Amino acid sequence: MKWLWRSLGALLVVLIAAFLIFRTPDTDADAIRAKYGAAPSQFVDIGGGVRVHLRDEGPRDAPAIVLLHGSNADLHTWEPWVAALKDQYRVIRFDQVGHGLTGPDPRDDYSRDNYVADILAVADRLGLKQFVLGGNSMGGKHALAFAVKHPGRLTGLVLVDGAGGPMLKPAAEQDSNKRSGNIGFRIARMPGINLLVEQITPRSLIRQSLEQSVSVKGIVTEPMVDRYWELLRYPGNRHATLLRFSQPYDPLSEAEIAGVRVPTLILWGEEDRLIPLAAGQWLAKTMPDSTFVSYAGIGHLPHEEAVEATLGDLEPWLARHAPASKPG
Repeated sequence: MKWLWRSLGALLVVLIAAFLIFRTPDTDADAIRAKYGAAPSQFVDIGGGVRVHLRDEGPRDAPAIVLLHGSNADLHTWEPWVAALKDQYRVIRFDQVGHGLTGPDPRDDYSRDNYVADILAVADRLGLKQFVLGGNSMGGKHALAFAVKHPGRLTGLVLVDGAGGPMLKPAAEQDSNKRSGNIGFRIARMPGINLLVEQITPRSLIRQSLEQSVSVKGIVTEPMVDRYWELLRYPGNRHATLLRFSQPYDPLSEAEIAGVRVPTLILWGEEDRLIPLAAGQWLAKTMPDSTFVSYAGIGHLPHEEAVEATLGDLEPWLARHAPASKPG
């Protein structure tokens, strides 16, 4: 019997040593805010103890566009679009709770309704009476839910590989030799194992997760991997991620989506392994005033993978639904 206890003791020592070696602690909040929260960043109190990290760029009297990032991303994902649009539009993007420099929700509320309430609070805080709302992935679900609840506040809706509709299986799942999705999201949903993510989050896992999400691998640069890795480890964000992934998927109903009358532009990567092309096609068929565009050879982040192509479709659509004043 002694040998069993000795073996268990030795195993415990090995596990503790491995934990100490591989543990990746939270990042230093002050240092990360200095790195990713410099001008033109602002930190805006929207109530309930939430202080949102946002960027508000472009002429204040121009039509406003609010952009929502996807799960485990942050406001920097929209940089290519902002650079092209901010001369003619007021472009606002912010880190949603549980992400980026906004950090965790004080009440641990990661429900769809709470995200919608935060969008409304940001819009009210910035004095936006009407605006175009865009979102990628999870941000698309929140944008769609906002359109259902507050249609009068929107002049247009832009969904970029947006969630929110029924959970359709990627075509890759029909082939047993292929794995869909990405490893980071799969681990976050594994009971027990996912608890380790709160303490052990290797940078290599972030890189692999990003590379599995996109088809244009060249956009996954070292600074991009660093940003995702460091902001995921911003104090409280990893715990928030586990709480979000512990919730069941809550799609809007077909009736709710069909009832959205706001003009909608739907952009989709044809090789998206997280939210399949069929999901975008379903949205386009269901939404009465929608325009659908898909991109061959593009994955889950068309706004970063196909910047010129997406802007080539977005800008004429904006000219119709949110015409900007000509400069000068």
